[in-house]
Amino acid sequence: MPSAARPPAAALSGTAFATLLLIALMMGANHVAARLAFNHGVDVATAVMFRSGITALVVGALVLATGVPLALSSRQRRAMPAIGLLVAVQSLCLYSSVARLPVALALLAFNTYPLWTALWARVVYQHRPEPRVLRAMPVMLLGLALALDVFGAASGLGAAGQWAQIGVGVAFALAAAATFGLALVLTQHEAADLDGRLRTALTMAQVGLLAAAGVAWQGGPHLPADAAGWLGLGALTFLYGTAFTIMFTVLPRLGVVGNSAIMNVEPVFALVLAWALLGQRIAAVQVAGGLLVVATVMWLGLRRR
Repeated sequence: MPSAARPPAAALSGTAFATLLLIALMMGANHVAARLAFNHGVDVATAVMFRSGITALVVGALVLATGVPLALSSRQRRAMPAIGLLVAVQSLCLYSSVARLPVALALLAFNTYPLWTALWARVVYQHRPEPRVLRAMPVMLLGLALALDVFGAASGLGAAGQWAQIGVGVAFALAAAATFGLALVLTQHEAADLDGRLRTALTMAQVGLLAAAGVAWQGGPHLPADAAGWLGLGALTFLYGTAFTIMFTVLPRLGVVGNSAIMNVEPVFALVLAWALLGQRIAAVQVAGGLLVVATVMWLGLRRR
């Protein structure tokens, strides 16, 4: 899980910029692979269990290999179960959205999480939102409205027909954004001083265990029905785990934080990949709205603290 704390923006080297784009590409491709797996028999809980469990093992091995201190303060021990639960809910909700919406639209709706982060910081810690966030809010919501075609103009379905088609998927994406925003706020205030590698390993382990409990409750995993499904499940697990491994091994050496604004181009990569590999298409006005959301989130992410 990326850190919520961001130092002032600094100039990126070419290598750092390329690495950030690679991570964004892999994270976007992870969601496209997830949709492929869902189309071929895999259910959301099974996908989250595989993805999070293997990522926890990879990052946990990295923690042990690099000698990261394993001790947690009492405050961190209290916070980490809540953070793990929130990220588990976020993971299940986001993949549930990806299973129902074009991948790029699910990610765009999820990319409203900076607004939820500001809301939760106000509600939980009484922090006033920055003026920049307040200015960004209507712009981001306008872009999202265009991307989702909320009035059904691009689809020709009308507002009622469009929301009958996308409503559940959008609700899942917004629930993912809300829970992720709260997880970021708790991380920043309760666990920011915990090493990012250890925090991620613990969070992913909790998510994997909670997803495994859900899989057991439903009677066992829903495994792929054919080779395409296995390809999707294997790809989403490999891409997600590799992206996180790069995030915590390469980026620190390049002097780049793991949640740099550059990585918010993930929905753009997902849009292109979903079009090329899954045949998912959205109207030009929806693409324009999506680009507006991405640009606004990047503008927020590049602000100096």
